[in-house]
Amino acid sequence: MKLVIAGSRPLSGVVAVGGAKNAALKIMAASLLAGGVCRLSNVPRITDVDTMVGVLRGLGARVDVQADGTMSIDPSGVDHCEPPEELVKEMRASIQVMGPLLARLGHVRARQPGGCNIGPRPIDLHLKGFAALGANITEDRGYVLVRADRLKGAEILLDIPSVGATENIMMAACLAEGTTVIRNAAREPEIVDQQNFLNRLGARVRGAGTDTIRIEGAKLSGATDYAVIPDRIEAGTFMVAVAMTGGMARIENVIVEHLQALIAKLREAGAEVIEGDSYVIVRGPRRLRAVSIRTLPYPGFPTDMQPQFVAATSVAEGTSIVTETIFPNRFRYTEELRRMGANVRVEGRVAIVQGVQALSGAHVEAPDLRGGAALILGALVSGGTTEITGVHHIDRGYEDLPGKLARLGAAMSRVAVSERQVG
Repeated sequence: MKLVIAGSRPLSGVVAVGGAKNAALKIMAASLLAGGVCRLSNVPRITDVDTMVGVLRGLGARVDVQADGTMSIDPSGVDHCEPPEELVKEMRASIQVMGPLLARLGHVRARQPGGCNIGPRPIDLHLKGFAALGANITEDRGYVLVRADRLKGAEILLDIPSVGATENIMMAACLAEGTTVIRNAAREPEIVDQQNFLNRLGARVRGAGTDTIRIEGAKLSGATDYAVIPDRIEAGTFMVAVAMTGGMARIENVIVEHLQALIAKLREAGAEVIEGDSYVIVRGPRRLRAVSIRTLPYPGFPTDMQPQFVAATSVAEGTSIVTETIFPNRFRYTEELRRMGANVRVEGRVAIVQGVQALSGAHVEAPDLRGGAALILGALVSGGTTEITGVHHIDRGYEDLPGKLARLGAAMSRVAVSERQVG
């Protein structure tokens, strides 16, 4: 499958944001702790969710998925301690079942996770947290075995505010004996969403959204209906797309507070952003101005929006400096942007972007999820036609991004690619 995009069209209209990928996947994993059937709504229809469904079913859970993005998860049949290896290799978020399985079954065996190739993302902080709770850790040839007869609450200081480690440790601690305190915890909104979900199951978690989270161990006998929060990265992608094409659009179903770092940078670049209760309206200028960006943990500028903003600054007036502090390999997509005429030079963790008047259509390949989104955005402001392969990366985290952009006026379509063309 490839995307064919004809550029140089301003985007306009109304678009609704779907459920947050990074919240839905972790809440699906947390449902393993429930005492009954959990019914989730606003779950994005993306391939990463399909992968997590496969992981849960492989563990013995019953998962029913509806076409409208709702699903029910019944964890009563979970009796396997090892998530399916082939699925763990595909998606890093699959490692989030380790905490719930350890708490529920007392042991878990898993392969080191896969996912986008944007830099090393070891799970040592996850394992350090499990060990602090009383688990024994054995690593052998790419596998990790974690065992604990009984988990006990502990004080855990994370070396860095890792989102995945914060979430995994928080889930394991829900069934531990006593109180667990996670310090230097990540503060992302998706962690708050997970806390709210766990508390609906009967957990006693507080402090998510701050750097200190406290968990009082408790038996989780509850089940719940729960709606996943909107995806701030999808919202941000639409906002940047509208601004860089000089269009005007209303992006609905957003939590505006989650978008403040991005809103500030768009305004600095010359875009107008009007904030509503659950929507934003973005109006792009004739041409954006250059800005400097440094990615940081929330509430700083999100690393998952860095590629899209580099695409925008590639046609902005002036020189932008973009510093990536989270994932060292996140600039791989810039090689493809240069095929489109972008003037981007990468020096280690810094990209120097000299804005050009316009990009040109080209044949490019998405190297990963957010890099693929950046190429789509670049194609929207290109002269001629752009063809993008590697679309499966984009489908991992965006629910029909091409279709939603087309409804805003983008000229784009999916086209099947034969094996001969691929080779």
